[in-house]
Amino acid sequence: MSRISRLFQTMQALRRLAPPATADALAHDLGVSRRTIYRDIDTLRSLGAVIDGAAGFGYTLIEDNALPPLGFEDEELEALVLGLREVEQIGDPELAIAAGTALSKLQARLPPSQSHRLSHAVLTARRFDRPAPPGIDVKALREATWDEVIVSFAYRDGKGAQTTRSVKPLGLSYMDRSTMMLGWCLLRQDFRVFRLDRMRSLVRTGPSFRPNRIPLLRQAVAQIQAEITAMADTRPPTD
Repeated sequence: MSRISRLFQTMQALRRLAPPATADALAHDLGVSRRTIYRDIDTLRSLGAVIDGAAGFGYTLIEDNALPPLGFEDEELEALVLGLREVEQIGDPELAIAAGTALSKLQARLPPSQSHRLSHAVLTARRFDRPAPPGIDVKALREATWDEVIVSFAYRDGKGAQTTRSVKPLGLSYMDRSTMMLGWCLLRQDFRVFRLDRMRSLVRTGPSFRPNRIPLLRQAVAQIQAEITAMADTRPPTD
């Protein structure tokens, strides 16, 4: 790792780790010695980063000159904390880590008074029953969805039947008990919803279907909404 890259990673670690981040914690996170951490902290301070603390006490990133300050209403801050804490609870491992990192970066960009409010937000999220764990690499599925690449996977439906599917992935929804993928199924030639905990052996098969993901997603959502409306219209009235 080059020194410039290590300095960047040190700033990221200071944003991510709970303050005050000790030299031991930083060294373990970056895979370097404590002496290297001491030198890098001095270098970052000389470059303009405002880092409170000292050896033996830990370090806190007070002001990051690389990031402009942000301002939010109090309710906006609470909404951001609640949303990111919920992602930490229901997201796959990579997404949960990303939510925690995003919260740390956000705190580093806020003015001191709002940073304090963020640290002591009234709202949080807890899940005692988390969604069923996915049977695939969800990060790989997200990347395939962004890249608009067809994916193939083994799938077990609700009755236990096994099939192999090739699908144009359109989007993911995190539900109470499972995470769902909405996609165009090449086998059924129709929109289908797949539970990630029933999927196995995900691979990118191509070819790309760009730029059709957004039009297909809009069509799928419209179809689902029409089906929901039709079901509501056929439901008997209640008193």
